[in-house]
Amino acid sequence: MRMKGRVALVTGAASGIGKDIAETFAREGAKVVIADVSFDNAQAAAADIQKSGGVALAVAMDVTQEQQVDAGIAEAINAFGGVDVLVSNAGIQHIAAVVDLSLDQWRKLLAIHLDGAFLTTRACLRHMVHSRRGGSIIYMGSVHSKEASPLKAPYVTAKHGLIGLCKVVAKEGAAHGVRANVVCPGFVRTPLVEKQIPEQAKELGISEQEVIKNVMLKETVDGEFTTTEDVAAVTLFLAAFPTNALTGQSIVVSHGWFMQ
Repeated sequence: MRMKGRVALVTGAASGIGKDIAETFAREGAKVVIADVSFDNAQAAAADIQKSGGVALAVAMDVTQEQQVDAGIAEAINAFGGVDVLVSNAGIQHIAAVVDLSLDQWRKLLAIHLDGAFLTTRACLRHMVHSRRGGSIIYMGSVHSKEASPLKAPYVTAKHGLIGLCKVVAKEGAAHGVRANVVCPGFVRTPLVEKQIPEQAKELGISEQEVIKNVMLKETVDGEFTTTEDVAAVTLFLAAFPTNALTGQSIVVSHGWFMQ
């Protein structure tokens, strides 16, 4: 029960990696806030945790909207007495070459990944500092926080940016017992990645199987996808780590795709 007595808010937690992280935290004793742009899906995810004996609250949150972020985090604090862990996980993907990318598409992706990370961080950090209870802020990066791939300019830019934000928060939060870290998964077979397979096949003029073998998993040591369980386990490790010894760091979870 490594998270017993803690409150964790996870954005984009109604599905995929975020949902698995929320469920893992709940099993380890945390009270979990499921924050998602789809309130219906957030309620369903919270209900699943409750059926398993955990404690969960659903909140509607478009992470690009300042008022929604502040209101959702205030609701979590009111319900559970605080927030000890933030996992900034909400994200989208868009596949297009730079020459075909519209400014609206660029701005939308950066807003969700970077504005969302900033707004949720600011709201939670203000509480963590004011309450003097410290905390852990974890950003969902990617191997694309370290590497680049064709057709993903805004995504790669955003994921690189999260490492910069993390390092600043680690330095500013240290005096208040707040740690900040980034988890950098490789390809995880979530709906987000499933959607990319036919898109990349079309853009690159190859089969979907070739996308999986020769694009997504080519650089791994074993040709395997990273799993949501892999990512949740590393996120739990960071959330439960007891000291500032591990802060400002990015941990790659990618079956050896990228080695630091």
